[in-house]
Amino acid sequence: MAKSEKDLPENQRATWLKAMSAMELKNYGYAIQLLQVVLKNHPEFLLARQLTRKAAVAKNSGKKGLMSGLSSASFSTMKVQSLVKKDPVAAMDAVEKMLEGEPYSSQVNQLLKEASLAAKLPEVAIFALETIIEGNPKDTKTMHELARLYMTNGLPTKAVDVYGKILDLTPNDLAAVKGAKDAAAGASMQKGGWEKEDTTYRDLIKDKEQAISLEQQGRVVRDDAMIDNLLAELSAKYEQDPQNVDTARRIGELYEQKGDLENAVTWISYAAGLNNTDSALVRKVSDLRVRQYDESIVSFEEYLAANPDAGEADQYASQLDDLKKQRAELLLDEARKRVERNPTDLQVRFELGEVMVNAGNYKDAIAELQKARQNPNVRLRAMNLLGRCYTERGMFDLAANTLSTAASELSQMDNTKKDIVYNLGLVYEKMSQKEKSIECMKQIYEIDYGYRDVAERVEGSYSE
Repeated sequence: MAKSEKDLPENQRATWLKAMSAMELKNYGYAIQLLQVVLKNHPEFLLARQLTRKAAVAKNSGKKGLMSGLSSASFSTMKVQSLVKKDPVAAMDAVEKMLEGEPYSSQVNQLLKEASLAAKLPEVAIFALETIIEGNPKDTKTMHELARLYMTNGLPTKAVDVYGKILDLTPNDLAAVKGAKDAAAGASMQKGGWEKEDTTYRDLIKDKEQAISLEQQGRVVRDDAMIDNLLAELSAKYEQDPQNVDTARRIGELYEQKGDLENAVTWISYAAGLNNTDSALVRKVSDLRVRQYDESIVSFEEYLAANPDAGEADQYASQLDDLKKQRAELLLDEARKRVERNPTDLQVRFELGEVMVNAGNYKDAIAELQKARQNPNVRLRAMNLLGRCYTERGMFDLAANTLSTAASELSQMDNTKKDIVYNLGLVYEKMSQKEKSIECMKQIYEIDYGYRDVAERVEGSYSE
């Protein structure tokens, strides 16, 4: 079986060389055709498969995530799926043709993985998962799958790297924390060092202080002493490289875990300044500032509740009102900035509209929410808020139309639909359409007797 170019028979080697020439001339379509011929005869030739994918990406202008959901070839994937167990090599050949037009497709690459494992070609299965992640670098689910495949195929060092990337994206992923430790242990075993039966993975690291540091970094819940140790290490790294975004970010996250929001804001803001294209860091700064206000507001509220007759109660109540206003202004200002940075992002449009509604600015919220409802992920929530805006502005017919449309798009009476239908009932009540109002309440009553005041409204309607 051909593992490299020198293992190819003469006629296949000639085809391979033609494919290489086509790649140099950027004739990607022709290169793919030639490479598919080689792969049909030698599915284990990984280099040819890698070059095929490179050509497909170039041919499709490198568009990542192309057809990553239900692909246009969904019917074809079903046919290939049936081939996987019967003739996995034939399935691999069929999958290659599908990947020509959608190289980063998660669905199709998963098929390649399944067929490769059935054909006992794990290195190809690994490559399929690596391709998915290349197209979607934040796909932690596939990263977990890839790390496990690395481990089962004796590649723990690569698994360590993958788990590290997962933890960069989701620091509280307990499965990744455990996987990273197991992978580190496996990597150490490969290098030797199991002289004693009771040796632990920490014993395999010569530098004991480094072992302790790695263990502390892997823990999700840390006490103040552990955090201080890690902060000392990171401070030293910062002194060596003040422009390192990751170091500043991690320092900020540790201060956040410690409950020191002031320092957390300072460091995350600094990290965001170093990389002003990282929207996640900018959002984090905003969230931390809001939390600062939340903590102050809770403190004032608790004091006033416990000391209603204190001499300074009026002064503190006034300060509490100021804090709430400042918090609302911050939320509105940050939401507007996010829209300015990403005017085509309908999710941030929804967030701005939601903040405006909460601030009572129903008129300006309408424009944002009308745009946001084009995003299927927030469509129903946007329409529900639109209904509220129209209601507050006395536009009851528009509110009824919007809410009834939103309700019709949900088949099950889940919490979202309950809220929409309840609001629709209130609108009908304002329109003096009592029967329609009670009918909305009955829909909820039949499913959830205890929802808000639905029982009181429905049961009361029978005595009128």
